Amino acid sequence: MTSSRRKFIAQLGAIGVSTGLAGIASAAPGSEKSRKEVPNGSFTLSILQTTDVHCQIHAHDELFWENGQSVFRKTGGYSHLKTFLDKQRKTMDHSFLIDTGDMFQGSELSVKTTGEAMVPILNALDYDLYLPGNWEVIYYKKSMQHLLGSLIAPKVCANMYHDLGEGKKGELIFPPYHIWTVNGVKIGFLGYTDHLVPVRQSPNYSKGIIYTKPEENLAHYVDVLRNQEKCAFVAIVAHLGLSQQIHLANLPACEGVDYILGGDTHERVRKPIQAKYAKVVEPGAFGSFVGKLELKIENGKVVSDHYELMEVDARKYPESQEMKQLIAKNEGPYLEDIQKVVGYSTIPLYRYFVIENTIDTMILDALSWQLPEIDIVLSNGFRFCPPRATPDHTGNIPITNGFLYDMLPVDSPIRIGKATGKQISEWLEREMNNVFASDASKRLGGWVVKFKGMEVKFLAFGEEGKRVQSVLVNGQPLDPTKEYRISACERDGDPEDMICRIKGVKDTEHTSYTLHQALRNYLEKNSPVTPTPPQSAVALDAPATLLTQVSGVDYEFR
Repeated sequence: MTSSRRKFIAQLGAIGVSTGLAGIASAAPGSEKSRKEVPNGSFTLSILQTTDVHCQIHAHDELFWENGQSVFRKTGGYSHLKTFLDKQRKTMDHSFLIDTGDMFQGSELSVKTTGEAMVPILNALDYDLYLPGNWEVIYYKKSMQHLLGSLIAPKVCANMYHDLGEGKKGELIFPPYHIWTVNGVKIGFLGYTDHLVPVRQSPNYSKGIIYTKPEENLAHYVDVLRNQEKCAFVAIVAHLGLSQQIHLANLPACEGVDYILGGDTHERVRKPIQAKYAKVVEPGAFGSFVGKLELKIENGKVVSDHYELMEVDARKYPESQEMKQLIAKNEGPYLEDIQKVVGYSTIPLYRYFVIENTIDTMILDALSWQLPEIDIVLSNGFRFCPPRATPDHTGNIPITNGFLYDMLPVDSPIRIGKATGKQISEWLEREMNNVFASDASKRLGGWVVKFKGMEVKFLAFGEEGKRVQSVLVNGQPLDPTKEYRISACERDGDPEDMICRIKGVKDTEHTSYTLHQALRNYLEKNSPVTPTPPQSAVALDAPATLLTQVSGVDYEFR
């Protein structure tokens, strides 16, 4: 970061002025040391990356896969993260901190303040660059522009355009790239977010925005950065998901890119994945990890790189009191409701496995209990929401209002309708392809869709359109001609005859319940619950403990 921008931040006083929320008065001291000129032109640059924090402002239980089983440790939390980052920066001569998206969606505090509470917190961490993620549109386009515009650091994205109507693209909403210059050496950062946002998210969220595939202008901007700007190193900052990022790194358009610093799928890449044209990394989620890329510079050139995925262990890094006070002040008006206990679980709640998880099982159990007349209850294959595994004085694990928002930030109305077995069968094949497509560019980034009332056996790595091997509904084979009653949450902007991406659904209507109401009602009558995954979805060629969509490369989630 340039010294002039640090001076500007210090002069701002309260960072939260633009939002009316409390802020820390100045940038963290020692976050970047003064530059050192070395006689032989040798020095080291350090790039730090967070991604997919999803507004998880406090330390939380985190799931690790060790020796074939789940292990939980306390990680993350912005107060701990600030201590961690300050400590790291003090050891670095030249540091650059980036966040690659999903910073305004994922908690009750964010929902109650429409993202505003996150602005002073993010500014206080002294980021140098941001990329919008797929969930930055959660409060619609104008709010996205306001929230990102309230962040002090620059933003980049080369594939989000203003929609002028009738399919016409206007200007880019954000600059396509940013250049960091140290001792005359230029490092170029080129931004790309997920072009499938209008499909993955509720359509109305991104109304007014046109997204394009990265490869449509990637080669152009790489040429600009390499040959016009004379960058010694070019990195793509991405929010595409690990599968799509590896796919992009194998395309000829990516020639000239050194690294893809990715996000979206919450994958924990500990060793860079070497694709044909670039290396690919992704540093987990929820503030539990920070990626660190060190570049050694000699005579104006990058001569080596080293990557490390670092765990933000809450036990090792005590809370920054300054950040703790800022969070407390902004969270205070909502804290009582956030901490209110609405039920208990006897087993840890998590959402890390591709096929089934305890969080989704609990949601489905609640919806099925609330709507007993429904044949098949559906829920999206979300990834966000950190685990909850720590019991309180009762010996069980508390479920709070805040955790309902962590699991389901959008308290959508529950919709019902009727679909034929043929519609359901075709939909299942599409959903499985969205997760396991052999062509990585066709993967939407979520986990397997969740359901209750239906038992499905499938081949995860089978042929497209032929993955589903058998389907039972309430113990009977799926009848292609029979109409089944289905339910799922509403997606803002979907056609009236669509439920959970199933087209042509008949007799659709809203129930009188929202997702949160159904969960509260269920927990009030049934707590404590034990939401053991029931194996409603069984992959015949993959374990139930599958933790990633990625295959064919040297990578494992742990």
